[in-house]
Order: sequence, then C-alpha cells, then structure tokens
Amino acid sequence: MTDDHKSRMQDLQSKQREKIAQTEDLGRGLILVHTGNGKGKSSSAFGVAIRALGWGKTVGVVQFIKGKWITGERQFFKKLPEVTWHTMGEGFTWDTQDRDRDIAAATAAYGKACDMMKSGDYDLILLDEINIALRYDYLDITTVIDGLKARDDRTSVILTGRDAKQDLMDYADLVSDMTEVKHPFKSGIKAQRGVDF
Repeated sequence: MTDDHKSRMQDLQSKQREKIAQTEDLGRGLILVHTGNGKGKSSSAFGVAIRALGWGKTVGVVQFIKGKWITGERQFFKKLPEVTWHTMGEGFTWDTQDRDRDIAAATAAYGKACDMMKSGDYDLILLDEINIALRYDYLDITTVIDGLKARDDRTSVILTGRDAKQDLMDYADLVSDMTEVKHPFKSGIKAQRGVDF
C-alpha cells in the first residue's frame, strides 16, 4: 500500500513539474477578477495584498462603493506606509439614491485608479467593488479595459464585486467566482465586526 501511494505521488510530481516547465513569465502584471454572489471577494483580494506586502511589494487600493464605512481592513492597511489607500465611493448605491453623484464618484475613483496604474509605482492595485460601478453603468466597460491595458507592466490589478461584466472576465488572467452556500444574514444574524467588516 505504501509503495503504491509513493508511486502515485511520484507520477503526480512528474506531471506537475512538466506543467510548470511549460509555463512562461509574461513580463507583466496580471488582471484578477473576484466576483460572484458569495462573500469573500474583497477579503480574498486583501489576502493577496498581504502576500504582496510580504514580498516587499507596493500596494494601492481604490474603493468604489464603501464610502465612509469603517472596515477592519481599511483601519489596518492605512497604518502601512507601503499601502496607498483611497476611499472614493459615497456608500452603498441604495444609500446615495443619486445616479449623477454615483457616476461622478465612480468616474473620479477610476481616474485616480488610472493615474496609479500608469505611474509604475505599484506592484498591486485593488479596485474594490468596481464591478458594482460597472453593473450600474456608472463606468463604461470599454473605458475600464482601456485603462487596464494602459497600466505599467509591473502592475497587477484585482477588480472585486459581484456581477463582473463578461468583457472584463474575458480580458482577465484569473477569474474567481465566489458562490454563496450559506449566509448568516439570511438567518437574521447581524454583520460581525472583525469577521464581516
């Protein structure tokens, strides 16, 4: 039994090494999309930011929707000099109830994001909840993709939020779809500080 397991693992190792040998470094940052109706899209992106910081990389964050809402990640990352943080949204779309203001806020946020992406100063930029701005047509998908294409070669970008546009997913190097299986809010449980925000 042990020899059989060892043989299977050696075969698996050999196949994995062969796959790795066939990959290449494109010499540019990647585009990652975190979407879906489940929780964890932004949390996962912030996990990638921690990974980048662990390697001495520079990180930028532009938040499109969350507005003045105080979150644990915002409080943590704003303490780090390697992270540039811009919260530019005015809150959840059902709170503002003003399409023109939402469009203006999203446009300003994406302008800031484009400046950061082109600058060459960042290894990783998170565009948190930009997919919501795209879903409500506060931003044009072609304009967003053009901005991503114009980024500095060193810069990877993560775009979060449910309902990512198909054109964006087609352009991206990685797309993760968070699927909701169970959610405490649907059981009447209030959002928990330090877990949900």
